[in-house]
Amino acid sequence: MPPCAIDLSGRPFHFIGIGGIGMSALAHILVSRGLPVSGSDVSLNGISARLQTLGVRVAAQDGSALRAWGEPLPQVICSTAIGDANLEYQVARALGCPIFHRSEVLAALAQEYESILVAGTHGKTTTSSLISHILLQAGCDPTIIIGGEVSTWGGNARLGQGRWLVAEADESDGTLVNLRGRVGVITNIELDHTNHFASLAQVVETFRRFTQNCGLMVVCADCDTAAQLTRQLTTPVVTYGVKVPATYRVTDVHYLATGITAQVWEGGQALGTLSLPLLGQHNLNNTLAAVAVCRELGLDFAVIQQAVATFAGARRRFELRGQGGGIEFYDDYAHHPSEIRATLNAARQRWPRGERRLVVVFQPHRYSRTASLLTDFGAVFAEAEVVITLDIYGAGEANPTGVTGEDFAEQVRRHHPQVTYAPTLEAAEQHLRALLQPGDAVLFLGAGNVNRLIPRLLEFYQPSDPVSIG
Repeated sequence: MPPCAIDLSGRPFHFIGIGGIGMSALAHILVSRGLPVSGSDVSLNGISARLQTLGVRVAAQDGSALRAWGEPLPQVICSTAIGDANLEYQVARALGCPIFHRSEVLAALAQEYESILVAGTHGKTTTSSLISHILLQAGCDPTIIIGGEVSTWGGNARLGQGRWLVAEADESDGTLVNLRGRVGVITNIELDHTNHFASLAQVVETFRRFTQNCGLMVVCADCDTAAQLTRQLTTPVVTYGVKVPATYRVTDVHYLATGITAQVWEGGQALGTLSLPLLGQHNLNNTLAAVAVCRELGLDFAVIQQAVATFAGARRRFELRGQGGGIEFYDDYAHHPSEIRATLNAARQRWPRGERRLVVVFQPHRYSRTASLLTDFGAVFAEAEVVITLDIYGAGEANPTGVTGEDFAEQVRRHHPQVTYAPTLEAAEQHLRALLQPGDAVLFLGAGNVNRLIPRLLEFYQPSDPVSIG
């Protein structure tokens, strides 16, 4: 890849859609490095408000912030979601601003550090957060750019003074291939972003090209697709797995209501027992990935062991948002069939059947994903007693297939006896008010805005143990 044209020496930056989880993390790092940063969005959220406290100017998405810069014109940063129809994008082009994709900013930053790039269809945020948490606890002072908010460093980004950068490497639009790192991680490979990829083979090819840009690959052996790719690589590889033989593996695994314990092995050597305060086999895999990375970086297992035991997880990953009326309300980002299955299996680890009624509220995300994976969604809600599905959150997509929320609900009904379709958030709220009873655990799943229901319901049920819902 030729040298990046991004200028990190002092030229200002302007982010179109700065409130997004990925864009805001980059903006945080740049402003923390003392660079002038502004941005725009359709509305102000908690993340963009936090950026304002750091000195970032956030304006409406109408071009006014761009015009206010004068000379030199700022470098304008866009995500794949920003296209020719966006007014601010049109203003940037008319002014002659240099325009870059957000992946180019991450690539430029990654070249300045010894970078650890965490890729995969699922588990990127938890795995990158765990690696970051361990490095922080070990005194390595890493720079962090991830797709979720973590209490350890109070957000989705952190500027450190150490030599390591930990970042999520997103495959959703194919820009994963622009990144170079000392260590690359592949947590798993599935077809997810069907708005960009027509086949699993295309996804695999994107990951293969990513591996060519990394000095060492850490790959999950439990994922057949990732394991098959591993056998084709020339890049040095170490593997990890819960179910199959791997460089880093576990024995004596115990899934408890409060977390997981397991004996960790590195090759033929027993490293010790790991106590993880997260639920589900998928999180044991995520933790093994973090162990593998940190061991390959030279950290003592005792340091890793101690750090893992204090990891509280990322927001929107089986996150308890509050309780009231004897009901607990949880928020989770799961939006792919594999993610939903993993989250509900983790819920059953905490509450075996008969202990609590599990009510799931799911909002399908994107027409393309819903249409392509419709039959795969049907059976994944089996662990829930009650399922409520909402209309599809389009995320700005067109809907050429005409798939509807009713189609989704009908697919789930073929596999589950108690499914209700609520076309709007308001309808779901009213249904939940009538349905919920003391002892229930309610999981709000999806990558859209389904979690907006949580503060409304907490207010209705008068929370007995309030927690932050900002």
